[in-house]
Order: sequence, then structure tokens, then C-alpha cells
Amino acid sequence: MHTVTLIPGDGIGPEVTAAARAIADAAGAGIAWEVMAAGQRVGEETGNPLPPAVFESFLRNRVALKGPTGTPFGTEYKVVASHPALDGSTAPRTYPSVAIALRKEFALYMNVRPSKNYAGVRTRFSDVDLVIFRENSEDLYLGIERQVSEDRAEATKVITRGATERAARFACEYMLKTGRKRLTIAHKSNVLKKTDGLFLRTAQEVAARYPGIECDSRVIDALCMELVVRPESFDCLLLPNLYGDIVSDLTAGLVGGLGVAPGANLGEGYAMFEAVHGTAPDIAGQDRANPTSILLSTVMMLRYLGEAKAADRMEAAIAQVLRDGRDVTADLGGKGGTRRMTDAIVSAIGHGKA
Repeated sequence: MHTVTLIPGDGIGPEVTAAARAIADAAGAGIAWEVMAAGQRVGEETGNPLPPAVFESFLRNRVALKGPTGTPFGTEYKVVASHPALDGSTAPRTYPSVAIALRKEFALYMNVRPSKNYAGVRTRFSDVDLVIFRENSEDLYLGIERQVSEDRAEATKVITRGATERAARFACEYMLKTGRKRLTIAHKSNVLKKTDGLFLRTAQEVAARYPGIECDSRVIDALCMELVVRPESFDCLLLPNLYGDIVSDLTAGLVGGLGVAPGANLGEGYAMFEAVHGTAPDIAGQDRANPTSILLSTVMMLRYLGEAKAADRMEAAIAQVLRDGRDVTADLGGKGGTRRMTDAIVSAIGHGKA
């Protein structure tokens, strides 16, 4: 039995995480769920969007499943982590969102975002099967900014050899385990010769130690163009933080959008799996939310936990319901709601067991 920290989040988060929990349980996953509240609503109610109890639960369980958490646009929003850091520091740390706070607090240095076509999900493509590896700990996402004057602001981009080596090793090891063969490194070293140049050189050096993996590279703008023309020609992509954030959403668009895109944030001994879309407050509580993103993220979590049979059952049932198209939510072309889609997937698992 695995104990998993479950963070329902804001907006549609409670609905889609409830679906994930019900379907994982039906698939026979040995999971005890420890439900913890975090996010914008909790912050409004208590003054702290990330209570220490959430940190303590994740620290204890080492695996978390997270629904979407709200972050206001256009306003200053600070998540303060006042609990002891992993390195023992007790100084408060400030982050711009709950998701970034959890990634930083638990050193979740690698973001993994598969993008795969499923039959029944309408897209312009039919044979996309990509994995995006996004370095998750540095680059412009460190948020080192300063207001120089009323009319000038600056940000610092940080790339280090150590973080890049770690990310490239993770990507190559993941590829070996899953049978992937080709890694494309994205960069802009023709302009950013020091930072992106270091990322490209270091990643190439690491990939060269894996003779079973073919390695090439693309300038980031050329890669984006190729991805929307012939995405089926790519296998795995390794990118710095900011490019990875953008390109992973682009590749989600190739397979049906963020509603069908899973994601994981992984570190040394800690892992957080999450829905990659927003909170969709306009449809919250209306039984209209598409749960596929968090469901596929849960499949990734089950594989991480060694629950391969449950993961296979869950993914096969999700694929069947998507393919049939009758019980899926309206955004997927069906007439179902969140609960009906959940029930259909649970039923498909039951029929598969029979």
C-alpha cells in the first residue's frame, strides 16, 4: 500500500481529482489517499496558500497528485514557505505560485510531459508520440528580476553545468527504460551563446555517453516550426525551463489540448504528478470538467510507484472511453459530464477484469 498526498486544488480541481481517485481505486492500485488543502482558495481563507501540513505530508509520503491551483494574473501573488527546507534552513522562501513552490521546495528538477494521440480525440495529427523533458530548476524561472527604472526592467537567465547534466542524464535513463531512441536538444545558442551554448554543449556531452540514443539539436524557433508541420518525426525533446514550458503546451495542442496532456515533476526521491491545465473557474462545480489530464498523470504516477498492472488497466480503459466517444465530456465531442465519464472508465475497467 502506497500513501499519496492528494491536493485537490481550486476550481475544477476537486472534481477531476475525485475522478482520478475513483478510477485508480477501481484499477486495483494499492493507494491510501491523504487529502491536503492548498491553493488560492485556501490562501484567501487562511492567509497561506501552502500550509505547512501540505509540506509535511509530501515530505512523509514522497509522492503527490495535484489538481490545478489558482494564481491571479496581473497582481502580486506570493506563496511563503515558512516550514523547514529540505536542507534544514528555516528562513521563509517566497514563490509566485503553489506549483512552483512545491517544485522548488522538493527539488523537483525534471518536468516530464508526454504528448500522445489517442483515438477519438480530434486533432490534425494521428501519430504523435512525444516526450518533453523540461529542466525545472533554473533558467529565467528563477525569477531574478529587478526594476531598473520606471521604463526598464531586467531578468537574469541562469544555466549551470550541474543542472543541465542532471537533466540530460535523467532524459537518457528514462529513454533507456522506455525504449525511446532519439533525443533532440532545443536551444538558442546562435544568440545566447553563453547560457544556451552551455546547455547545448553539456547535454550533448551527456548524451554521447549513451550509444543507444541518437542525439541531435534544433534552434528553438526552428523546432517550433517543425513541430507544427511534422511532429511525428520527433521522439524526445530536452529543453531549458522557459522553452520547455512553452513547447510542452505547444505539443499538447498537437494531440488535443491541455485537457488530455499529463505531466510529472520529478526529483531525487520525490515526485508530483499534476493536471497541466488551469482551474477553469467558469465551469467549476457544474459536472463539465474533462478529467483526462489528471487521469493520464495518475497513470504516470502508478507506473512510478511500480503499480504497472493498475496503470495498464487504467490507461486501457481511458483509451477505450475516448475511442468510443459517447461518455466523454462536451469539449471532447461527447454528451457526458465528469461523473458520467468517470463511471464509464470505471465500468470499462470492470469489464476488462471479467
